Amino acid sequence: MTGEFELDSSGFLPLREVVYEALRKAILKEKLKPGERLMENTIALKLGVSRTPVREAIRMLSDEGLVLLIPRRGAQVAQISRQELMDVLEIRESLEILAISLACERITPEQVKMLEKKAEEFRKSDGKNLTEIAEADVAFHEVIYTASGNKRLLSILNNLREQMYRFRLEYLKQMGSTEVIAQEHDAIVSAIREEDSETAIKLMKDHIEKQRYTIESALPG
Repeated sequence: MTGEFELDSSGFLPLREVVYEALRKAILKEKLKPGERLMENTIALKLGVSRTPVREAIRMLSDEGLVLLIPRRGAQVAQISRQELMDVLEIRESLEILAISLACERITPEQVKMLEKKAEEFRKSDGKNLTEIAEADVAFHEVIYTASGNKRLLSILNNLREQMYRFRLEYLKQMGSTEVIAQEHDAIVSAIREEDSETAIKLMKDHIEKQRYTIESALPG
């Protein structure tokens, strides 16, 4: 097992929850890669904990579909499945369409400037590692979420963020260059600036649909 990860012990969660979060983030950010075996002893040593919270965390990840428990072989990171892709992106599309429609009505001049800044930062991220590019993409979309002015929607999208992260990385890997995505971001910024919700919604749907098609085409079978 080659993945590097660490505990965030700054809170007051039970140890199994802390281990679960560490492993979950490592899987979603591909520090632990699809198909990689999860050895309880090795993980426990790396994290400085006993095997019990590791075993409990792995079972929690299995319930979430991120880990497979295979008889006589133990646990391994699950591959990205077509159904998981469809489930997450269907939810993302619905929520982002709501966010962008509200943002067209409520965005402030300061938030427009911030969105323009994040679009430019994403464009400049081309050539960096995938994690940095993905973080720049996340930052762009989060301005739209905030501009919606709906705190509950923002909370739901933030909770979904890490589930989407795995697909974001895969999409960027398949695209190779950020230029097409950067152009889509620019068009979205323009529509929001003009308060053109109809165009903004169409652009966001196309943006997410292209991601779904690209990842699905790369999946085996």
